[in-house]
Amino acid sequence: MNQSTVNATANNKALTYCFFGAGSQAEAIVRGMLKQSITAPSQIQMINRSNQERLAELRQRYHIQADNDMDTKRRWLSEADIIVLAMKPKDVRDACHELRSLLREDCLVISVIAGLSIDSLQRMLGSIAVVRTMPNTSSTIGLGATGVSYSSEVTAEQREIAINLLQAIGIVAEVEEVSIDAITGVSGSGPAYVYYLMEAMIEAGIQEGLEPEQAHDLVVQTVRGAAEMVRLTGESPAELRRKVCSPGGATLAALTVMDQNGVGKAVKSAVHRARTRAAEMGEEIGREIH
Repeated sequence: MNQSTVNATANNKALTYCFFGAGSQAEAIVRGMLKQSITAPSQIQMINRSNQERLAELRQRYHIQADNDMDTKRRWLSEADIIVLAMKPKDVRDACHELRSLLREDCLVISVIAGLSIDSLQRMLGSIAVVRTMPNTSSTIGLGATGVSYSSEVTAEQREIAINLLQAIGIVAEVEEVSIDAITGVSGSGPAYVYYLMEAMIEAGIQEGLEPEQAHDLVVQTVRGAAEMVRLTGESPAELRRKVCSPGGATLAALTVMDQNGVGKAVKSAVHRARTRAAEMGEEIGREIH
């Protein structure tokens, strides 16, 4: 299915995208869509609860439609082909109560709300086609990693639309919904793990005599280069690590200390805890909205 097919309905009408929520994640998707020429600015609408200043900023920046006038919001929501739910979790119940009576039967709902299950959404909205996603913060610079799963009502064409939209902010992994929490543990929370390691490396560099700016720049470039080595060579991190470690060398000595301190085990435990906490949060959200 080519892009022109993805971005048109059966009667060849250009698709309309309505973003319910206008925060940084919604803006990242809009930015990516426009950069990749997925749609025209005139086909994108953004609404929020009350922050007109934020909407004016987005209108000026991207030349999209943005308003929180009640009549305009209701009209946009009732006419949209794709609605992207990007509000805060605490606002979900009120937003869905407003949305349920406005949804078209063939509308596609894409949720970027962490922890909100497909079942919870459909209890509030009815048996509508739902795409659940778990993006990470790197999507704000177009280098995101997003997990995605679908309700049974989502058609093949709607899957293509969702993937096309999400690939505008990075790579996409299609999984069964049961694996979404694992994606939260690995890539959703993953940038913070890397930042944590970088913090420690920078602090260690300063303690060893480097100037703060030098330590910062060296660590940033080191992490960037290591990620690119994995991506460009196609070799596994384990193999690349072995190539760096000379017998009796400094790198091997450093990694031995990490092993002795259980760094690898700690990372695995952290990913597991993030996964279980994501599941707990989903249950909490479910209880709050029902």
